Amino acid sequence: MSYQHLLRSAEGQLGIIRLNRPDRRNALSLDLMRELIDCLEGFAADPSIRTIILAAAGKVFSSGHDLKEMVGRTVTDYRRIFDVCTELMTKIQSTPQPVIAQVQGIATAAGCQLVATCDLAVASEEAQFATPGVKIGLFCTTPMVALSRAVGRKRAMEMLLTGKLVDAATAAEWGLVNHVVPAEQLESETRRLACQIADASSFTVALGKQAYYTQIDLDQPKAYAYAKEVMTMNSLAQDAQEGMSAFLEKRAACWTGK
Repeated sequence: MSYQHLLRSAEGQLGIIRLNRPDRRNALSLDLMRELIDCLEGFAADPSIRTIILAAAGKVFSSGHDLKEMVGRTVTDYRRIFDVCTELMTKIQSTPQPVIAQVQGIATAAGCQLVATCDLAVASEEAQFATPGVKIGLFCTTPMVALSRAVGRKRAMEMLLTGKLVDAATAAEWGLVNHVVPAEQLESETRRLACQIADASSFTVALGKQAYYTQIDLDQPKAYAYAKEVMTMNSLAQDAQEGMSAFLEKRAACWTGK
């Protein structure tokens, strides 16, 4: 499928998705969100892709929902927008490959939600983050779901209630992003992280990602009960047996993805 609002490419084992509405500050229109879901599904089905990078063209990562689609609509229209947005965020975390946000500029509202939802995030020193919906009478309630799971209650509430911009260093301190790097190193450092992940067994990474999101909201006894069963089944997998044998034999593992 060709995309109107995205650029899609592959670099070896890396799938690259670039939001491509710089004239609209990469606002998440319905069409863009649907394209992004389709693109993620395509990469998810490609066994040669081990890690996905989500980047953006222009100076802004994403300004959030396209407000031109948000004025004077019906309740059905609004439900459709937020249904598709929720589907997109769920798709990111259910995609077997880890998804890394490469944030070069401002990420606000649903754009901040997009960063918080990605499995990992690398940000330029120039990046800034905010959930400023409160300033226009539209509280960032859906972005709140991802944000509050990334940065903790008090920090999330401060961002949600004030709408203020948070700089990249603070975002890293709070846990919204993993790494902050100089702008000129953003692409190379994001790819370095992606390649580190791509070196592992794709089966093990996918299993681990799924297990992480399943256990994270369980209470501790349930989380351990679930995790021990996953790890038991993981131990039986070809790649686990190969990896353990390779370690003991002091050689490189040969992954099969099984």
